[in-house]
Amino acid sequence: MKFIPHDYQQYAIQFLTEHPVAALLLDMGLGKTVTTLTAINELLFDRFEIRRVLVIAPLRVARDTWSAEIEKWEHLKHLKYSVAVGTSAERRQALHAKTDICILNRENISWLVEESHIPFDFDMLVIDELSGFKNHQTKRFKALMKVRPKVKRIVGLTGTPSSNGLMDLWAEFRLLDMGQRLGRFIGQYRTAYFQPDKRNGMVVYSYKPLPQAEKQIYDKISDITISMKAIDYLQMPELLLTEVPVRLSKQERERYKQLKQEFVLDLPDGEITAANAASLSNKLSQLANGAVYDDTGAVIPIHSRKLDALEDLIEAANGKPVLVAYWFKHDLERIQERLR
Repeated sequence: MKFIPHDYQQYAIQFLTEHPVAALLLDMGLGKTVTTLTAINELLFDRFEIRRVLVIAPLRVARDTWSAEIEKWEHLKHLKYSVAVGTSAERRQALHAKTDICILNRENISWLVEESHIPFDFDMLVIDELSGFKNHQTKRFKALMKVRPKVKRIVGLTGTPSSNGLMDLWAEFRLLDMGQRLGRFIGQYRTAYFQPDKRNGMVVYSYKPLPQAEKQIYDKISDITISMKAIDYLQMPELLLTEVPVRLSKQERERYKQLKQEFVLDLPDGEITAANAASLSNKLSQLANGAVYDDTGAVIPIHSRKLDALEDLIEAANGKPVLVAYWFKHDLERIQERLR
């Protein structure tokens, strides 16, 4: 497919190529991934400013989304990429591959830095869902900070970076600019822009921003940040549909095909049978969702692919309300169990 960027995308591409440190805060639907990949392509092959890029993203996004975007757009198909998810051996193979871009799920950044013993030879870093690094005490944050000085270009992508308030911004921008704008230490940041809110004697439970703090913080980070909302940049219809593909494993697809063709599926936990075409359609919908009622009415779990995708979408919403419609009672039970 031919990529014809909107004006705001062209502006964002130029911003990313001209700023070694950048935060791209774009709503869902504005094309963060293709915008960033287009900038990477220009930096690699037109400007020759970078050699290899590491993309860090949530698991499903790392596994499916970035590779799908590279394959989708005509101007990106020459990019060589590897996806470092799965077993340790699979991750090592992907990291050792001679590629322009390596895509790693963020759960494995600690493994890469502290356990793999693989040289960190990336000169550009892209953090998809920067809000996943808002806690400076997590292992993933500390691991990434160890290799941050080795990277000469870094891009942070997210929709809403501070869903829990301005305090979230410190860790995210500490990772991006090494503390140049909001300070190298969280204590400095708190003292400069916040005051104690809920407390018990000397113990402070929460902080609230000082007057003018929001404007001061935004002014500090404005030179490296683009923030755009979909409603301001797209001609929005009454409903905007964004399709999120969910891919089954080979074994799960085989089970689906067997039930579809034979109206019967034998599983270790029970037997699934469909009496007629209408019943079959219902059973196949259940199986695609991740669990099926057997002949006794018990729920047999098949996979959790859609739950993984839902969890990623809720995280990307970053505090914004999400309405979830479900088909079957077991869907509700599994969703509640996962999100508990």
